[in-house]
Amino acid sequence: MATTGQVDDIDLDNLDYISQITYDGTDAQGANPLEFDVNLWYNAGDIAWIITSTGLVLLMIPGVGFFYSGLARRKSALSLIWLSIMAAGITCFQWFFWGYSLTFSHTAGRFIGDMRNFAFINVLARPSVGSAKIPDLLFAVYQGMFSAVTVALATGAVAERGRMLPCVVFMFIWATVIYDPIACWIWNPNGWSNRMGGLDFAGGTPVHIASGSAALAYSMMLGKRRGHGTHELNYRPHNVTHIVIGTVFLWVGWFGFNAGSALSANLRAVMAAVVTNLSACIGGITWCILDYRLEKKWSTVGFCSGVVAGLVSITPGSGFVPPWAAIIFGILGASFSNYATKLKFLLRIDDALDIFAVHGVGGLVGNLCTAFFAADYIAALDGVTRIDGGWLNRHWIQLGYQLADSIAGGLYSFVGTCLILFVLNLIPGLRIRASEDAEILGIDDAEIGEFAYDYVELTREVLTDVDQEAGSRYSADPSPFHHVEKHGMPMMEALMFGSVRPMASSSAYAHAQY
Repeated sequence: MATTGQVDDIDLDNLDYISQITYDGTDAQGANPLEFDVNLWYNAGDIAWIITSTGLVLLMIPGVGFFYSGLARRKSALSLIWLSIMAAGITCFQWFFWGYSLTFSHTAGRFIGDMRNFAFINVLARPSVGSAKIPDLLFAVYQGMFSAVTVALATGAVAERGRMLPCVVFMFIWATVIYDPIACWIWNPNGWSNRMGGLDFAGGTPVHIASGSAALAYSMMLGKRRGHGTHELNYRPHNVTHIVIGTVFLWVGWFGFNAGSALSANLRAVMAAVVTNLSACIGGITWCILDYRLEKKWSTVGFCSGVVAGLVSITPGSGFVPPWAAIIFGILGASFSNYATKLKFLLRIDDALDIFAVHGVGGLVGNLCTAFFAADYIAALDGVTRIDGGWLNRHWIQLGYQLADSIAGGLYSFVGTCLILFVLNLIPGLRIRASEDAEILGIDDAEIGEFAYDYVELTREVLTDVDQEAGSRYSADPSPFHHVEKHGMPMMEALMFGSVRPMASSSAYAHAQY
């Protein structure tokens, strides 16, 4: 290879990167691996990068759980982590069963795919519909993680008052009826939005607008939490460390989410990584400053919320926009999401974790910013993609395409989610809202029977021992227990901060908010 730096001097015949054999379309699976080495069509670096990206996106799922868990109250902390990892289990099975076929079958229609790849039939070595650089099977497992993350984001809406079983059933149905069609029309080359010219690199509409709208609908159908609008719900996030851990998982995983969406190890993936990180940084700083303006405190939760908002907003444009545009994505994404947290009060919907504000509004901001800042030369960094670009390329109609895509996805998700939950609520045993007693006790205790913290279980054991001590031979008078102090704090008052099962002698503690 020449070293002069001139493209004309490069011996293209000796480049390993382009030495793969061109796929010849032998059969639906690609070829019989007993007769032909199916790896010859693909570059090992591309396959390695997408496998790595698949693992990074999987990391985002517990990240969602930790983020949501930290924002909630202690007595329902574990349920939100449980929901996120259950979303991975349910949705990955659904994706194998028929989700991938409904979304990315090669013969899909404009709105949804067919069943030709049911249970991964003929999903092997044939080049994927997303990119000829990777095979169907790799593309399938990678995109399955996107579906799982989206479901995990949406089901955070059940926080502190939703039942687990109906939510698990909802996961499977929602992934099939809502996510798969939206992803098909945007990412499948046959989809109507894709054919129209909509630009969505990594999930502004199918992931964020869809999940944000679904969370708003789920919150509305569940109704407000007990004590909504009173001091009872005027609580701080119970574990800011969980929020930080969740943010770190999301931030790291988002490199696989956005940069992996280049579906190849190329400069477009590198550019996506650059703008993703930059938007996250600017988003965190912006939200933190906005909160400081009101509170005169440098909020950790505010910074983490801003980071996520910045990541959300850059998602649809990450493979289309230059680095300087990421600054605008981060500022606008965090700002609009910050102010959108007030919408739930105007709509009178108890969106406990502000999922719609961060993901629904943040995704919309990202889609619209993509219309302004998408550049044809950025998309061409993968050596394959050609687009008309956005307003930077004087392609004015792109804003209309982005609006149509965003509004269609948001409305379809919101209305569809309401209908799914309405039907579920009519089925015996699938009532979506927990009882008032369960809400008071905490979803962890009522629905799971386990807790995020050991001392919550210890609290119950101590209270039980106190009740039993009243009739024991060691103490005929339990009253001393009410006066024992440790480090200046009465022990019985300290117990109010745990999750307590109502008992005859301790019913007052059942109503403690923690």
